Amino acid sequence: MRTVLISRMDNDGDVLLAGPAVRAVAATDRVVLLVSPSGEQAARMLPGVHDVFVWPCPWTGFDPPAVDPVSVGTLVDALRLARVHRAFILTSFHQSPLPMALLLRMAGLGWIGAASVDYPGSLLDLRHHPEPGHEVERALSLVRAGGYDLPAGDDGRLAIRDTLPPTWLPEAPFVVVHPGASVPARAPGAKTARAMVEALVADGHQVVVTGSASERELTAEVAAGGGIDLGGRTGFRELAALLKAASCVVVGNTGPAHLAAAVGTPVVSLFAPVVSAENWAPWGVPTVLLGDQQAPCQATRARVCPVPGHPCLAGISADEVVVAVRKLIEEVAG
Repeated sequence: MRTVLISRMDNDGDVLLAGPAVRAVAATDRVVLLVSPSGEQAARMLPGVHDVFVWPCPWTGFDPPAVDPVSVGTLVDALRLARVHRAFILTSFHQSPLPMALLLRMAGLGWIGAASVDYPGSLLDLRHHPEPGHEVERALSLVRAGGYDLPAGDDGRLAIRDTLPPTWLPEAPFVVVHPGASVPARAPGAKTARAMVEALVADGHQVVVTGSASERELTAEVAAGGGIDLGGRTGFRELAALLKAASCVVVGNTGPAHLAAAVGTPVVSLFAPVVSAENWAPWGVPTVLLGDQQAPCQATRARVCPVPGHPCLAGISADEVVVAVRKLIEEVAG
């Protein structure tokens, strides 16, 4: 088998969206996945990945490290030793693959493919121009242009390796509300999320509130509406098991939305239009999209909401969420 490097230098959610493209390549070749530290948890859970390289990339992320020549040299040496046959650089539509392509050339790679609107000089062998669409489709389009495709029976949905459920799972059925996000503009806010929890509990649902260790204050405030507070108590694998057991997940445009999709759980997506739902909505699972997609913040890529009151998400009523959760649960029950 040939060794093919796939690079996706972003957060866990972005890495999950690369999963179908990874499986397409892994159907015939050995895949080594190169990710940032912020994407490592998802990378190690993707089917089809033979090995994972982790590198602190200085041109992606919200708080990128400074360029470190020693770190760059270490990566180049490691890739040279890995004897990689070819490489695909997966990027979002607004990112350039050329810095990574340069490092891969320095490591001796003879064939590199990426989507690029910029003139690549001698850095790319395949300069791909994907059609507009979801990030999953963009990544698949690139590897297909390079000669790979999903194997028979693979429907192209997101997937992770099976994980054993933790012993502390709540008794089913339950709904998960995940109120936080790495980008504040994509989170509904504590008051709005708490009202959603209160309404779901009043409608007869058991509600579990999740969040990272840094979001404990947020989850405690939201769960005070009658939910079970699991803030800071779930690592990525545990969260995957929890989401898999849930009847439905209420979440903004953030990594756990894509993790829910990867375990096949329906999503009520509280989607701020700072980026396009066409590109970033939950993929391959029943979804109800809530939020004003024509709000003034549309397509701004803002990290902090530029509109007073955060109306695109604060304007979502708790009753809308209750109706959406009912709809999805009924749809799955069939």
